[in-house]
Amino acid sequence: MAGLTPQLPLTRDSLNGYMLLTTYKELVKQNFKNLMFTIPGERIMDLDFGIGLKRYLFEMDDPGVYSRISGRITQQVSAYLPYISITNIEFNSAANNDSVDPHYLSVAIEYVIVPLDTSDNLELTLPNN
Repeated sequence: MAGLTPQLPLTRDSLNGYMLLTTYKELVKQNFKNLMFTIPGERIMDLDFGIGLKRYLFEMDDPGVYSRISGRITQQVSAYLPYISITNIEFNSAANNDSVDPHYLSVAIEYVIVPLDTSDNLELTLPNN
């Protein structure tokens, strides 16, 4: 079976050699995750690429920080993934939910893949110390 690209992280597969992404929806989600976790300056030849979500781990647990993260997500998606339209970004942490462990941050992003006319979401949970 043919695939679009290898699935990251690379995982061996006896059928194709490596696990492959076979749908555009999976490919878009993988590209979005890469954008979220790449630290600006980490990508050779394009130093502005990336949101660097992990850089915010040691920021204060504050809605002002979430506003900065949301702005960076919107700006980067517009520049590097223009086929995505973000419909909602939500942060779940101890700052806005008392039942959440104070050492974790959850970011949920709802988006539409415009050429496919389909919705998807990306939820990332990180330590937030």
